[in-house]
Amino acid sequence: MTAPAATKNLLDPGFELTLRPMRYPEFYERYRDAIKNTWTVEEVDLHSDVADLAKLSPGEQHLIGRLVAFFATGDSIVANNLVLTLYKHINSPEARLYLSRQLFEEAVHVQFYLTLLDTYLPDPDERAAAFAAVENIPSIREKARFCFRWMDSVEDIRRLETKEDRRRFLLNLICFAACIEGLFFYGAFAYVYWLRSRGLLHGLATGTNWVFRDESCHMDFAFHVVDTVRAEEPDLFDEELGERVTAMLDEAVEAELQFARDLCGEGLPGMNTESMREYLRCVADQRLVRLGLAPVYGSQNPFAFMELQDVQELTNFFERRPSAYQVAVEGSVAFDDDF
Repeated sequence: MTAPAATKNLLDPGFELTLRPMRYPEFYERYRDAIKNTWTVEEVDLHSDVADLAKLSPGEQHLIGRLVAFFATGDSIVANNLVLTLYKHINSPEARLYLSRQLFEEAVHVQFYLTLLDTYLPDPDERAAAFAAVENIPSIREKARFCFRWMDSVEDIRRLETKEDRRRFLLNLICFAACIEGLFFYGAFAYVYWLRSRGLLHGLATGTNWVFRDESCHMDFAFHVVDTVRAEEPDLFDEELGERVTAMLDEAVEAELQFARDLCGEGLPGMNTESMREYLRCVADQRLVRLGLAPVYGSQNPFAFMELQDVQELTNFFERRPSAYQVAVEGSVAFDDDF
């Protein structure tokens, strides 16, 4: 009599191809939901932004220049880690369907930021400098180094054979979900919505609505992977792992604060480094709580425009019920507490 096949865990080495019977149907549903939320860069109208750029103060123009320079490479870094690490080690064909969709969305984001730079920076030399920001702008270079360090930490792992290998993978996954997509991008989005709250750069804000939606769903997927691994292999989540995650998020907050100092200088109307500090710490606490860890900052969101901003479908980010920007569908709802 043939013994039944051993039950496989999500991070067990291999390359499972069988979709039936489906082991992780929730990942497949996330893939199906993501397909409904298709948008294209051509739908974003940036024409009014050109006139708005001329109205900005020198400090605001500096902020925008730094912001689009970060956007120019941020999503490419995420996409590279997705292909080189996540797709390689998450052993579920349902999850890989979602990851392949996420890769498409990251490509759309890269195209959006390419279009943004071509529109905002007509001078070829300025555009070239923006695309080389990870080499020549210290505050962006520091964030990139943070990302690359966590990518390098798993580069030599071919198979997740040991518990330490799996913990290293989890730290990479959590870094990209909680720190990069969940903190670096959320900080950048706050600057966009601050400008829109003042009636500026509506094209940028429109595209950001959709990028924001995508990134939050990417983060939710990654957290669900963490939940699944925790349920299957609870011994991986020891006290040391929690301490390393908390230290990682603290380092990410400091890197993003360096970026805020660069963008804000001595302060702008309604936007300064101290306010960003409170905002970033508040977001970091949310990420820690979502990961089952204790919050460390106790900060509150200082930006009313982040709670009241009229953006598309932000109430269900963490409920896996996307319903907003489907193809040929328009609509908007209020921003909720899970920013």
